[in-house]
Amino acid sequence: MTTPSRQEVAAAVAAFAAGLVLLAGGAYMHRGAAVGLFVLPLAVTCCGVALRKRAPVVALVLGAVALVGDVLLGPSLGTVLIVTDNIYAGVLYGPRPLGRIMLWITSIGAIGVGALLGLMVGDWRVPAAMAVQAALVGVVPVTTAIAVRQHRDQAVAERARAEQVARLAELDRRAAVSAERTRMARELHDMVANHFSAIAIQSSAMLARADLDAAATRKIVESIRENSVQGMAEMRTMIGFLREDGEEIEARRHRLSDVETLIARTGFPVELSVGGTSRDLPAAVDLAGYRILQESFTNVLKHGTDRGARVLLRYRPDVVELTVLNDVGARPSGLPGAGAGLVGMRERATLLGGSFEAGPYGSGWRVWVELPTGPATPAGLFWPARTRAAEPREEVPGEPGGVAPGAARVERDKELS
Repeated sequence: MTTPSRQEVAAAVAAFAAGLVLLAGGAYMHRGAAVGLFVLPLAVTCCGVALRKRAPVVALVLGAVALVGDVLLGPSLGTVLIVTDNIYAGVLYGPRPLGRIMLWITSIGAIGVGALLGLMVGDWRVPAAMAVQAALVGVVPVTTAIAVRQHRDQAVAERARAEQVARLAELDRRAAVSAERTRMARELHDMVANHFSAIAIQSSAMLARADLDAAATRKIVESIRENSVQGMAEMRTMIGFLREDGEEIEARRHRLSDVETLIARTGFPVELSVGGTSRDLPAAVDLAGYRILQESFTNVLKHGTDRGARVLLRYRPDVVELTVLNDVGARPSGLPGAGAGLVGMRERATLLGGSFEAGPYGSGWRVWVELPTGPATPAGLFWPARTRAAEPREEVPGEPGGVAPGAARVERDKELS
């Protein structure tokens, strides 16, 4: 048991002084006992006041002992009032089961006092008044302490719940930061890898060939410069997104409609075929399609041949379909790669609820992606992949119609190859 604090000792002294004042004023039942005898139970119950928080059960026991001694002497008003504080403190700060026990004890005690006095006096009015007084001394402090304790425990639980919510919010924030960093890493890879791969391949070609005339050399150098300038511009754009709050991204985002501009910067021949009616696409679909096409061109630069690539862009009612076909060179390019290109393309398609395929096709390589463009297109996370087998196909010139998408793609690819 620790030593009582100054505040607790001061409260005990103040209670003792108030009890002495009440004794001096005659606030006790006169049964022939000397007034000085009432000081002893008053002092005992005031000791309980000093221990009400540090040893609530001891304070309750001291209050019970003092109450019994005071009742045998008188009782006195001061001691009875201070005992109510001992009961209240014992239930409020003591063990939780003590409250239920004290409620039973005080309730039975109040009823017992009334019944005993009823047998002794024979008048129901006196026992009823004494039973009410006993309830005020015992039952009311107990019920008040139980109610206060419940509110206090509820406040503690709410505080713990608020702290838990704050921790969860912090975890969500960290997860969002991590996801954003991953997205930014993918964006940086898509932006920089395409331009630098083109620069590396074109500069290597210039160094390897001594038969280039001035016009061909100038064309290659202009393409290198265009890729350098474009890469720097896109890097500045991303830095601007990071620095500026509330900036409108729509005006700067890349679009699939810019495919011809992207093809012009590749430095190799690209055959483009567009089917369906071109239309505005959701921002996420536009950017994902553009980045997938950009990364496909990077792979063509690394692993393709001088024949370049073939690109098919199809606008359908609820989806946009993109296919890139290219031959694969017999010798590796020797250019380093991060291995994140195919993973990034697949992630972009999956996050939008689309489908993605990439792999060998005949003697070359094929990248195929289908992105939903309808009103139900999700903004990003945790959207189930589309089922292609049930999707109707739009009739496109030069392509079989009225068949399942998978079969249509196989026939179309055979025609292209």
